[in-house]
Amino acid sequence: MDLASNLGGKIDKAEVLSAVQKYEKYHVCYGGQEEERKANYTDMVNKYYDLVTSFYEFGWGESFHFAPRWKGESLRESIKRHEHFLPLQLGLKPGQKVLDVGCGIGGPLREISRFSSTSITGLNNNEYQITRGKELNRIAGVDKTCNFVKADFMKKPFPDNSFDAVYAIEATCHAPDAYGCYKEIFRVLKPGQYFAAYEWCMTDSFDPQNPEHQKIKAETEIGDGLPDIRLTAKCLEALKQAGFEVIWEKDLAVDSPLPWYLPLDKSHFSLSSFRLTAVGRLFTKNMVKVLEYVGLAPKGSLRVQDFLEKAAEGLVEGGKREIFTPMYFFLARKPDLDRN
Repeated sequence: MDLASNLGGKIDKAEVLSAVQKYEKYHVCYGGQEEERKANYTDMVNKYYDLVTSFYEFGWGESFHFAPRWKGESLRESIKRHEHFLPLQLGLKPGQKVLDVGCGIGGPLREISRFSSTSITGLNNNEYQITRGKELNRIAGVDKTCNFVKADFMKKPFPDNSFDAVYAIEATCHAPDAYGCYKEIFRVLKPGQYFAAYEWCMTDSFDPQNPEHQKIKAETEIGDGLPDIRLTAKCLEALKQAGFEVIWEKDLAVDSPLPWYLPLDKSHFSLSSFRLTAVGRLFTKNMVKVLEYVGLAPKGSLRVQDFLEKAAEGLVEGGKREIFTPMYFFLARKPDLDRN
């Protein structure tokens, strides 16, 4: 029943259907244009996360991201390992101040803080997710070392050189402009320190002239609140333009023993991640249909479930064709000009 009571986030329950319709109109499937999505990214992304956060938490738990996965490893284990990889790459030390850019409800933030004994600030522009994240921080007992700040990550409310490290997990893909986003991260990071991220990207195999590729890209954009999905090369170029020295970068999906999209693949079944499987998603859809019919879930909830299902199909197809990755990783350093 938590799913029903929290659907729509901070949106008034009577306005959920209207919000869904407005959100859909931003996207290609409904005649929307990329430039309009970029110009209105704050409204689009906020509507998206108000509408989908309860579905995400119901399906994924507290960490809304994919992970490369070893044979014999559970989805949850792979997600934790993927999160632990970041503090190891960043070289985090106890007591350091770290920024999580686009932190969701803070699942990775809590895990990384406990793993590295650091203080982490989660930056998020969605009020509902922050409210939920604060409650989960309190329950986990990390509310003294971890906090949230509500702000646009294109205009961070922090002084220059504020943080010992910065990371982002499948979040900066929501930015309308990679360069502008990375430049702000560069500004708030201390000289000589590191920024690491997992980016959602189209790979070099993506053909913009291929209608099937375009359909997969459009389904992923509407289902995941994205103004555009950039090529890996564009992310790399934007990092360098922002002033970063790129230490190393790689699409971690390439060497994953099990495909990252396996939890969503209709041919796959797992009891441990049942809610993400095709059967589990069908169960959720029918449950939402009933809840909406009897008035326990707001009108429009089923429409949200529908575009999330489209996204799942687009992600699986994009993964199988190797034209999309949710884990283009890079580690970048802000040069310390005083030492050079």
